[in-house]
Amino acid sequence: MPRSVSIPASRARRKKIMKLARGYYAGRSSQLRQARNTVHRALAYAFAGRKQRKRQYRQLWNVRIGAAARQFGLNYSRMIDGLKKAGVELDRKILAHLAVNDLPAFEALVKLAASRKAA
Repeated sequence: MPRSVSIPASRARRKKIMKLARGYYAGRSSQLRQARNTVHRALAYAFAGRKQRKRQYRQLWNVRIGAAARQFGLNYSRMIDGLKKAGVELDRKILAHLAVNDLPAFEALVKLAASRKAA
């Protein structure tokens, strides 16, 4: 009796790796072992990159909020503290959007934060 070696499954695994490796340079796109190593590394970088993107956006929002708050005489940390004490539950993404696109609304929030900080 012939030996069963699960050809469809192993071929599918190889095809999956080779499909992900399309466009890579030289043997990385055509040789299974090199392709597998490169694809695994690429997937690890992609996973880490998704986490870093979240960090970088939050950092960008913080810088924008701080720069806009300084125009009205308040620094970033005092503004965030004042907003928390005032019970304003806007996240940093929305605050940064207001700082860039709607300066009068942002100024009202800064004044609210400043009044809460003094109290």
